[in-house]
Amino acid sequence: MKMTENKNPLTLKAINGLASISAQEWNACAGETNPFVSYEFLSALEDSGSVCAETGWLPQHIIAQNKDGALQAAAPCYLKNHSYGEYVFDWGWAEAFERAGGTYYPKLQVAVPFTPVTGPRLLVRDGEDLDYARTSLISGLKDYISARGVSSLHITFCDKQEYSFLSDSGFLKRIGKQFHWYNQGYSTFDDFLDNLTSRKRKAIRKERKAANQGLKIETLSGMDLKESHLDAFYNFYLNTVDKKWAHAYLNRDFFSVLRERLADKVVLFFATKDQEPIAAALNLRGKETLYGRNWGCSVQWPMLYFELCFYRAIDYAIEENLGRVEAGAQGPHKISRGYLPSETFSAHWIKHDGFKEAVSRFLDQEKKETEAEMLFLEQSRSPYKQG
Repeated sequence: MKMTENKNPLTLKAINGLASISAQEWNACAGETNPFVSYEFLSALEDSGSVCAETGWLPQHIIAQNKDGALQAAAPCYLKNHSYGEYVFDWGWAEAFERAGGTYYPKLQVAVPFTPVTGPRLLVRDGEDLDYARTSLISGLKDYISARGVSSLHITFCDKQEYSFLSDSGFLKRIGKQFHWYNQGYSTFDDFLDNLTSRKRKAIRKERKAANQGLKIETLSGMDLKESHLDAFYNFYLNTVDKKWAHAYLNRDFFSVLRERLADKVVLFFATKDQEPIAAALNLRGKETLYGRNWGCSVQWPMLYFELCFYRAIDYAIEENLGRVEAGAQGPHKISRGYLPSETFSAHWIKHDGFKEAVSRFLDQEKKETEAEMLFLEQSRSPYKQG
């Protein structure tokens, strides 16, 4: 695949894992803002075996190289035979297409596996013509699905700028919602509380008091993060998976490899009682954002979930002067804790014209419903003072 509309044409190809390119080259395209698209995070998923053909996430990254073989752009891609671990649900699409006689799987997913975090998906090196490089990647992605008989292409949790570009490139648009906390220049947690209504302010103080009673809670990162902490956390993670009747996407090795490669970006809120670990919440730190990812516990403790997943994250963001906290997927209960509805974006390319039209109609209706729900939640349930 070669793009020739530019004086520096790019050659595109698919690679079946990050081991075939260097961390330096990939990260020159990924940038430093979002840790989840970094070589270190994505390679930890691959090298631990959490992402592989056996788990239904076959790496097929699309890369674009210049005439000298230097990496200029890339997209993290996975060939999938199911829809688990994506957080943008298309099971209904698959069922409808297959009832009509089509074959939905395999499909190509441009995403960070098991990670409902907004970030760049069309990664372009600084200094490269951005629109040209993105157009090149899109062309390579479409060529890939055409050549291999893949039904569709899904770019999930892309950033807003990419979303607009993909829409202009003929992709179907889909919005979702999460709940994010925004730092309005607060100096302390009490500054944040002062912006809330009296009732919500009192409720949060009561929750924090109950959660902290008799516990030691630490913030662990970098050299302070030990394998013993990860041993305990992994057991908490499995407990959460079991309670939700879910699947443990991440294996124990992943967390060790993550610590080895990205410890300075890991932020673990870790609770003990009488020196025994009882709960923890795992976060990753970006340039401007703290991203909440996984939580678990071995003991039910009043309000500890809210303390570790929401309030400690706010404390950390204020102390580190971060702009926001993204607390993960789902959860209208986050609103009363100061996390407001925020849009997420995905874009979809479907080869079959008739099926594409049906999905387009569905997405138009879904968009209206999602926007109306977000407006209702923000106007009727916001904990912030009005006016």
